[in-house]
Amino acid sequence: MWFIAVNSLLGLLLSLLIIAFFILGERKILGYSQARKGPNKVGCLGLLQSFADLLKLVVKFKFLGFQARSFLSLVGVLLLIGLVITYCSLYAAYYSLSGERYSLLWYLVVTGFTSYSLLCAGWGTHSSYGILGSLRAAFGSISFEASFMSIIIYCGLCWQGYWITAPLTLGPLCFLLSPLIYAILLICILCETNRTPFDYAESESELVSGFNTEYSGVFFTCLFACEYIVIFIFSWLSCILIFGGGSLVAFILPLHLMGFMWARATLPRVRYDYFINFFWGVGLPLCIFSFFVPIVW
Repeated sequence: MWFIAVNSLLGLLLSLLIIAFFILGERKILGYSQARKGPNKVGCLGLLQSFADLLKLVVKFKFLGFQARSFLSLVGVLLLIGLVITYCSLYAAYYSLSGERYSLLWYLVVTGFTSYSLLCAGWGTHSSYGILGSLRAAFGSISFEASFMSIIIYCGLCWQGYWITAPLTLGPLCFLLSPLIYAILLICILCETNRTPFDYAESESELVSGFNTEYSGVFFTCLFACEYIVIFIFSWLSCILIFGGGSLVAFILPLHLMGFMWARATLPRVRYDYFINFFWGVGLPLCIFSFFVPIVW
């Protein structure tokens, strides 16, 4: 029990450190893509900018007034933090070789609670913008879960089990059998993390942040950090699922993270009905059809 707790803590600390520099790199790339400089004042070349922003947000405090925020919204924030800590524990368990036989299925269990945390976080703010943003984000998460579950089943058929360390011996078998699954998985990750072009928690017509509109200080920091940790975890998980992990993670994981930055800098937001039609009418049938590939093989 203590070993699992230490692994979870180390995984969370490592993820937070990576996310701090990932945010800095994203702001740099977004700046140069828009013909301007990114953060370059705090520390050498702006390396301490993320830590300065974290300190500024943590020291802020907001008194909760009448109808400012309900207890339900705090439950949503705490639930999202708990889900991210569970992701980090699964991430640390992979490298400590302490995973169990069905460890890959735990990702499906944790992912299934994401929509509930988003709904609680938006519904409890007493804000119409927060409710609309949470509803769009939650339904996008459900659309992701359907295709993601199919991809997990496909990988389980390739590995003959759901042990997450199994692909170490098989290598990029899933990619070689069906490269299309890899493309669908990347699109699913963009949807789950509410990133461009599927950032439906926000809306251009509302000009607000979405379900986290009414949050500030520590609560906004928690929501912001959780989003970026989920980006890192799913980028890493896609390397494990499709390419088998090992030494390929060190090469492919930075490419996945760069893809998130490139998508935010260049791609426009896809219309919502196109998004729904693609996931339920194209993505999910293709994932289900891919089941027959490892069965025949």
